[in-house]
Amino acid sequence: MINQLKKLYPSLQLLDQNTLASDSAYTWFSCPDGVTIGIHERELAPRDLSLLATFLTPYNPKFPMLTDEEKKWAAVVDPALSDDSKMFPLNSSYRFVHFSIQEKQISPAAFKQAVQDFYAQHVPILWQNDHQGVLVEYVTKEDGPISYDEIIDVLMSDLYINIHFFVGPLRASLHGAVTHYRAMVDGAKIVSLYSKKTVISYTDAIPYLLLDQTPEPLRNEIKQSVLQVYQGDEETMKMIEVFVRNNLNISETAKALHMHRNSLQYRFDRFYENTGIDVRKFREAMAVYLAILIQK
Repeated sequence: MINQLKKLYPSLQLLDQNTLASDSAYTWFSCPDGVTIGIHERELAPRDLSLLATFLTPYNPKFPMLTDEEKKWAAVVDPALSDDSKMFPLNSSYRFVHFSIQEKQISPAAFKQAVQDFYAQHVPILWQNDHQGVLVEYVTKEDGPISYDEIIDVLMSDLYINIHFFVGPLRASLHGAVTHYRAMVDGAKIVSLYSKKTVISYTDAIPYLLLDQTPEPLRNEIKQSVLQVYQGDEETMKMIEVFVRNNLNISETAKALHMHRNSLQYRFDRFYENTGIDVRKFREAMAVYLAILIQK
């Protein structure tokens, strides 16, 4: 086949990672036998591109070649390709983990090599561009899920990479994977607007996802009705936010804020007197927490 294509496209060359991968004038395709070819753009009209794409797979040399496992996952999450015939048996649960790296900090190939060391088995990576993508983490009962805070510590200290993870929930079936994958990609964009945390779980992100769907007039009404005279009071807002993050534990919150627990109790009493909201009760604390997120 390559010899026949060579007659039609004299510029055709096989991929050489050391030289041609950096030549932006070439369009690359992966052949069914695993060989990657490049054809100069001057020989490719739109009709040629459409024709070649029917029996060859477009390939971007900036990214590592897809493994067989990554090809299976790419088919499962692609709305244009996904159907029951693309499903494959799972040996364990999995979760999608969206990652975002600061642009031009590390190549996709180097990143892939760096993260593989953290997993018990090969982790498929589905790239969106050269600095964002989705990891597919297999989670077994024996090993359990890994800590992405620890991964960040290593990557930042050893490779000086700034990276954010949006960690999805565990899933045991491929059914609905297309919708869930899209929700993870879109959710990561939304979360980045509201939170600067380097690792955030799907459950932690739910308030941000809900707020993003709330009309601005309603967000303003919630903020004013809940926070009342405390709008703009950064000290009180921080105190309540830390309280919620410490699971409404007075002692842990006092320790985190370097306050005496009696002082904290007094501040909560004052908040109740001024607003009628007792943040020591879960539902009322969550209402205030949402209002704080809106104010941010």
